[in-house]
Amino acid sequence: MKIAFIVFDGITFLDFIGFYDVVNRLHLFDKTKGTTWDICALAPEVKDEQGLTIRAGKIKPDLSKYDLLFVPGGLGTRKLRFQTEFVDWLRQGLEVKHVVSVCTGSLLLGAAGFLENRKATTHPKAYELLEPYCKEVVRTRIVKDGHVVTGGGVSASIDIGLYVVEMLAGREAADQVKEQIDYPYERIGMIEVYEGAF
Repeated sequence: MKIAFIVFDGITFLDFIGFYDVVNRLHLFDKTKGTTWDICALAPEVKDEQGLTIRAGKIKPDLSKYDLLFVPGGLGTRKLRFQTEFVDWLRQGLEVKHVVSVCTGSLLLGAAGFLENRKATTHPKAYELLEPYCKEVVRTRIVKDGHVVTGGGVSASIDIGLYVVEMLAGREAADQVKEQIDYPYERIGMIEVYEGAF
């Protein structure tokens, strides 16, 4: 399995790092041993709203070559969803087997066409912004519709990471990760749409 973590200017880093820190442990389990990942962007460096900077490992790679695509959110998504270069690049991943977003990353998925005729969620303060892009906005924490999984606000990144670990490596693996990160909470607000499911 090969994962593309998408980063961009105006990202909320907790959206990214909560998911990343959970999911990068997939290589520890038998079912997902050999999992690799790239941090992907359109530029060598990206900054959040406060100027915290990270370096991307891959600049504008072909996203169709990945097995899982992850798109975080942040205030930068409000403008980025209208930027043709970014949206066209993201659209390369339309056939990727697993597509995941958290927070307003779903706005970017929507702009690129991933959410057409699908139910989805996002940060509670962005439900109205998501409405034009999907079949139905579900006001909950995690929505899985077919091969697309969308998550709610920032802290949902850990929950959705654990959900993906369980989906790919099994419940025991997810429980081990919860213990490793000392995460005492149970998943709530999960909606699965089974038509075209994984």
